[in-house]
Amino acid sequence: MNLPETRARTEADQTVAVTMTVNGSEVAMSLPARVTLSDALRDHLGLTGTHVGCEHGICGMCTVLVDGDAARACLLFAVQLDGAEITTVEGLGRQDDLHPLQEAFGKHHGLQCGFCTPGFLMSSYDLLTHEPEVRREDLPAELSGVLCRCTGYRNIIDAVDEVAEAHRDGLPGPGNCGKHALVGRTPAGVSGSGAAAEVAADEAASGHPDEITLPSGEPTIGIEVTSQLSSSPEQVARVFRDVRLLARCLPGAELTEELGDDWYAGRARIALGPVRLSFHGLAQVLEQSDERIRMNAQGKDTGGGGAQARIEMVAAAREDGGTSLQADADVFLTGRIAGFGRSLAGDVSRRMFEDFARAVDRAAAGEEPDASARPPGALSLLWSTLADRTRQRVRRVREARRGRRPRGRHGA
Repeated sequence: MNLPETRARTEADQTVAVTMTVNGSEVAMSLPARVTLSDALRDHLGLTGTHVGCEHGICGMCTVLVDGDAARACLLFAVQLDGAEITTVEGLGRQDDLHPLQEAFGKHHGLQCGFCTPGFLMSSYDLLTHEPEVRREDLPAELSGVLCRCTGYRNIIDAVDEVAEAHRDGLPGPGNCGKHALVGRTPAGVSGSGAAAEVAADEAASGHPDEITLPSGEPTIGIEVTSQLSSSPEQVARVFRDVRLLARCLPGAELTEELGDDWYAGRARIALGPVRLSFHGLAQVLEQSDERIRMNAQGKDTGGGGAQARIEMVAAAREDGGTSLQADADVFLTGRIAGFGRSLAGDVSRRMFEDFARAVDRAAAGEEPDASARPPGALSLLWSTLADRTRQRVRRVREARRGRRPRGRHGA
């Protein structure tokens, strides 16, 4: 009897455990299956020396070593490399002890903007390791897998040829592979050695940190939204007193655990076309009353993005018996989600707050939020935002035309 083959399926926002050795340090990450090696190195491990250019495996900017051989990091999924040994440009040499290739590139001015340099260094290392007898006349073809758009190849060829001539008996190995090569940050979903990892482990054991520390600089987005609710202040107060109900008013958000002392764990999902962002994080309620709720929150997307926010909502009675709900927030974004333009990201965020206010109004009136509601989609949010911008632009043009004086002999 032939039994049907069982196949595992990983959902878009489901994470997969993967362990690899990166620049001599073993790291364990929990990543969605769609995350490429280049994104894992840059967004999850902070190793931004691996540059991303075409993301089609053509330009060679993302070249790294996988088990000792050159590979395009943008064409490999991180979950494919469980148990693999990865070497990036950060592992090649230290600032006070550069690798011979790094020294030669500097000596021969084999770089200008520097964007292609990591790819050239790793590709050259792979070439000279596997073909130490390579001749100068063959270098242009051998290195053609990495594209340079500003320096030209002559100085690069000079640098690589000099190292090849000096090390025909064997190229020195990477000189910066060890635990210190990963120091810089410990993102969510990553465990490894070092003080940062120990702090993260301590926080995980206690359930939450002592406090959420927000950046001191200017926020990525500043939001001020005032919405008019038909519900009375007393009805809105019922929602304000129930944090779980309040969380359900945001489509795609879910409060997963009460940690005590006004700390909560939760997740939120946002659809960006075919890509779904899934944020897991913490919120600390700093003030809660019938008229006001104030909190700090932070979360990490499984794809490497991060968000921190200071949020305050104030409900005020109106003369007609309804409620004016004002929401103020400072939002700090990092990673791929920060790639949105500041203005557009602000518009989308304000639209989400407006949707949230409508849900609060319905909940205050006794309607239970739809737990099965789909996460907000960026395309619909963007379309509505662009429509608002268009209407505003048309309105300004009409007002300008109405206010313009007629042109004539004395009106020019």
